[in-house]
Amino acid sequence: MIKHLSVTTRGQGLYDMTAQLAAAVSDAGIGEGLCTLFVQHTSASLIIQENADPAVQADLHNWLNRLVAENDPLYTHTDEGVDDMPAHIKSVLTATSLSIPLVKGQLALGTWQGVYLWEHRHRGSLRRLVVHISE
Repeated sequence: MIKHLSVTTRGQGLYDMTAQLAAAVSDAGIGEGLCTLFVQHTSASLIIQENADPAVQADLHNWLNRLVAENDPLYTHTDEGVDDMPAHIKSVLTATSLSIPLVKGQLALGTWQGVYLWEHRHRGSLRRLVVHISE
């Protein structure tokens, strides 16, 4: 079963989409299987990360921004702004797809795990995702 989701971002940062994904899984009515999530963009990514302390998300965001700096003189792809090439690099270093087992009709996430879309651009955007749910 294929479902399409979207996440509206307001700029760089992590956007919790666990509830939205869990609802798509519930609607599919599959007890045991696999949920694969894919983001259809090259300047955003997906992660599974702690959902209890927002400081974790802030620290990850700050660390990745330090690791992949803007305005690097090596960048030649600069027509779309100073954040564009760094956003592409960040999506390469993280993930554009995730696979999560389904157990008893639910995502088999750990107690403190959430699913996040990680927006790497400064401007907000509508991010499209494809969810494949299989038995």
